[in-house]
Amino acid sequence: MSRTPPDVHFAAYLSRLTEAMMAFDWAPLSRLAEELLDCWRSGRQVFFAGNGGSCGNAVHLANDFVYAMSKQPGSGLRAHALPANPAVLTCLANDEGYEQIFSLQLGVLARPGDVLIVFSGSGNSPNILKALEEARRIGMRSYAVLGYSGGQAKELADIVLHLRIDDMQIAEDSQLIFGHMIMQWLSTQRDQLSAI
Repeated sequence: MSRTPPDVHFAAYLSRLTEAMMAFDWAPLSRLAEELLDCWRSGRQVFFAGNGGSCGNAVHLANDFVYAMSKQPGSGLRAHALPANPAVLTCLANDEGYEQIFSLQLGVLARPGDVLIVFSGSGNSPNILKALEEARRIGMRSYAVLGYSGGQAKELADIVLHLRIDDMQIAEDSQLIFGHMIMQWLSTQRDQLSAI
């Protein structure tokens, strides 16, 4: 059996990523960007949630929106990564069940008008679905960044950013790509926000 050289595999990966991105409907991403601009202006909170690699992306982007976007103390978005506190996560998972680790935090921390952004390759993680249900109960706006078929989350989120690809790594790549695109765009809007 012949071995595929790394550069051939890399080129094929890039081709799949590019093809998926070129087929993507950019309108929901623009809507999320405008929503986050309003959150920056108004002080509404933004919550991120995800599992595994999507958890890492949620924490990464919360950092970017709190600090890296603005580079001025106190001027970033009020962004929170729900999977970032291991004491809270393990407490809730142990006492209430893993499917409740995000929804119970939202029930305490979030307010009507806040924003929830969930990352899920499959769109079927029970804790992501519970978070979306809780966001609706609270009166939050919810966005879901999804891969594969979009799963059940596609029906629960207010706005869906769906990259139609059956590849978990590329689905997770898209989460950071979308987040970084928005972060850079928001940075260009700084001069228009005299209150920041």
